[in-house]
Amino acid sequence: MTTPVQDKAANQGWQTPIATALLVLADGTVIEGFGLGATGHSVGEVCFNTAITGYEEILTDPSYSGQIVTFTFPHIGNVGTNEEDIETVNMAAQSGIRGVIVQAPITEPANHRSTRHFDQWLKARNIVGMCGLDTRALTALIREKGMPNAVIAHAPDGKFDIEALKKQAREWPGINGMDLVPGVTASQRYTWKETSWQLGKGYGELGQPTFKVVAIDYGVKRNILRLLADAGCEVIVVPATTSADDILALKPDGVFLSNGPGDPAETGKYSVPVIRAILEQKIPTFGICLGHQMLALAVGAKTVKMHQGHHGANHPVKDFTTNKVEIVSMNHGFAVDPATLPKNAVETHRSLFDGSNCGIALTDRPAFSVQHHPEASPGPRDSHYLFHRFVEMMKNKQPVATLKAKS
Repeated sequence: MTTPVQDKAANQGWQTPIATALLVLADGTVIEGFGLGATGHSVGEVCFNTAITGYEEILTDPSYSGQIVTFTFPHIGNVGTNEEDIETVNMAAQSGIRGVIVQAPITEPANHRSTRHFDQWLKARNIVGMCGLDTRALTALIREKGMPNAVIAHAPDGKFDIEALKKQAREWPGINGMDLVPGVTASQRYTWKETSWQLGKGYGELGQPTFKVVAIDYGVKRNILRLLADAGCEVIVVPATTSADDILALKPDGVFLSNGPGDPAETGKYSVPVIRAILEQKIPTFGICLGHQMLALAVGAKTVKMHQGHHGANHPVKDFTTNKVEIVSMNHGFAVDPATLPKNAVETHRSLFDGSNCGIALTDRPAFSVQHHPEASPGPRDSHYLFHRFVEMMKNKQPVATLKAKS
C-alpha cells in the first residue's frame, strides 16, 4: 500500500528519498536519516557536543571512544579536513569513536587548509555517520533521559534488519563498567618534542628542555603534549599499564596523567596503585580529564556516572585559586564526587553549569588536576595557564595552595 505522498510522487515523476541511515536506541526508538561516511553499523553511547568549531579535533579525541557524537551546531564538515588537526596519537587505534550525527548535509569544503572532504575523511577512518535528522530534538531527548545506548547504521540501499539493530542496542552493556583505555593507549614508550602550530610555519620542535615529564597515556591528545613541550618539557609517553618502578626509573621531574575514555573506576584498578606510588615520592603530578579522575581515586575519592555528561567548548568553570571564571572545553561522562574527597584534597575548580567538580589539588603533595581540557583543542585558551602552573610546581615542588597561578 502506498501513501498519498508516494502516489503524488509517482504521478509527477519524482521519488521521495529513502532513509539510508538509522539511529536505533536501546528503548526501541528508531530515528531515520541519510548516511554519511562508512557503511555498516556500530554500537555506542550517544552524547551531544555543543561546540561550533573543531569537529575534526573532537572526532579524533580518544576520550570519545565508545561514543556516538551528535553535534548541536547544524553545519558540520563545511571547512573540510586536514592532517594537521588530528588529535589521536595512536593512529593504529584511531580514536575509537563509534559514529557521528549532524543535522545538515555536508557541503563542499571552503577553507584554504582543507585537504579532504569530510565525508571522504569519515570513510577513510571507518566512521559511520548520518545527517538529515533533528539534532536539537535528539539533544533534548538526551537532556531529559540521559545518554542512551544505540546503534548507528548506514546502508546506501536503505535496507536494514531493524529488529537485529534493536537487539544489539538493547544488549550492549554501556560504558559504565568498561575500561576502554587499552584500545587507545600507546603500545610502547616514546619521546615527544613537537610544539604548537603557527600559521605559515606548522608545528615546531622543542630545543633544549628544562624538565623531563613522564606522561601516562590513557588516551592522550596531541595538543596536550605540544603545550607541555611549549612549556619546556621533554615528554616521555608511556603505556597506561607501565609500572611505578619503570616510571620512577626514568627519574622524571614531573608526571602527567592524561585524558582518556571509559569508566574511571575500571581503569583505576591498575592505575591507582601506580599513582599512589608516585605520590608517595612527592613527584609533581598533573592530571587532565580521566587523569583528574585517576588522581581523585588514588587519594580515596569516588567517581559517578553523569546524566548527560559535559561535551562542548563553551563551559564556564571557576578557578577558586584565582577567583576567575574561564570558558573551557569539556568531554566527560563521569565526574569526581566532591563529597568523597579526603581532607588533604581541596576542590579548586567547579562547573558553573551544574556545580560538578572540575579540579582538585592536594595540600600535602605537589599534585593537582582538572576535569576540563586546558589544551583548548578545540576551544578557548583561557586555561593554558595550568601548564605553567605545572612548571612552577616542578620548580618549587610545593602544593598548589602555596603557588601563585599565572593567568
